[in-house]
Amino acid sequence: MFDHEEADMNAEMFAGALRRVRQQSGLTYRQLADQAHYSHAHLVRATSGKQLPTWDVTAAFLTGCGVPPELLPVWRRHWEAAVRDAQDVAQLLQSAETLQDLGAALAALARPRSSRSLERLTGIPRTTLQAWFQGARLPGRDRVDRLVRAVGATLEERAAVAEALERIGSGRTRAAA
Repeated sequence: MFDHEEADMNAEMFAGALRRVRQQSGLTYRQLADQAHYSHAHLVRATSGKQLPTWDVTAAFLTGCGVPPELLPVWRRHWEAAVRDAQDVAQLLQSAETLQDLGAALAALARPRSSRSLERLTGIPRTTLQAWFQGARLPGRDRVDRLVRAVGATLEERAAVAEALERIGSGRTRAAA
């Protein structure tokens, strides 16, 4: 099923695993679209390796290919590893010196979710989220905590977000801290 360990998983490798599952199922993308209830083009993009599909698309793809429900948690772990895409988000946060660095780290943490889905998930307006991710606005502690909890950040990542907010909000750099 997978050629690599979870820690090494990225969007391209994950897409390759999805392509192999579809090939083994014997379904064309058009047949799979009927089973998965997503468009042919959507499923082709899911296996392109350019961008990781959402979990909902992934689960529908796998179910449509006949993957048993008891294997979906294994796939979910691999999908989550690919979401992190070899970027250690905690490390990005720990090295963040500017608002732009913090924004890039928060965007990596929230990936691959869209601003729209994050807005629904957190109640934080898309324009606010986009301003954070672009490094145009410093997030408030309560709201950013709502975001990091909603995306399932680890305790280490949550602590790193809080430290980065404190460091950048106070104007201190790591060397001065």
